[in-house]
Amino acid sequence: MTIDVAGDIIAQGLKLVLTISVVAILPSLMTGLVVSIFQATTQINEQTLSFLPRLVMTMLVLVFAGKWMLTQLLDFTLLIFEQAAALAG
Repeated sequence: MTIDVAGDIIAQGLKLVLTISVVAILPSLMTGLVVSIFQATTQINEQTLSFLPRLVMTMLVLVFAGKWMLTQLLDFTLLIFEQAAALAG
């Protein structure tokens, strides 16, 4: 295994981690922003109001995008094993 191959594998892994993280976290962040603007406008400072919508949004994203996330992780895992088999002999 050369440094170039190891660097490519690490780069692919980091790209996959970032992609999956953005898909999981960005909707929650956007929901938190909307809720915080609502709280600032109405001056309602309820902790449940800021936590519950973000939790619900995160769960919805995991329900709807979970299959895609798992497929991406499985594809990457298969790619790593194929590359390991090719490098081993």
